[in-house]
Amino acid sequence: MKLINIGYGNMLSSGRIIAIVSPDAAPVKRMVQTAREKGLLIDASCGRKTKSVIVTDSDHVVLSAVQPETVAHRVNESGEEEGSNEK
Repeated sequence: MKLINIGYGNMLSSGRIIAIVSPDAAPVKRMVQTAREKGLLIDASCGRKTKSVIVTDSDHVVLSAVQPETVAHRVNESGEEEGSNEK
């Protein structure tokens, strides 16, 4: 299990991530609101503007103040490190 930094000292298991999306689209806003109502929303933005929404395999929705591209890059780096350890 590799943890990735999703901003301001908050970590998330890279193996649990399904999608990393921008919070601007209406369907994403509805998904965030639904997760909030169900108690499945995790706000890891630390009071800053949400720049990415991360969906996990447990249906949790995580808000982050880091750009989606940055989070994706960190996930890819984590995956490459895991692959190199298997040799």
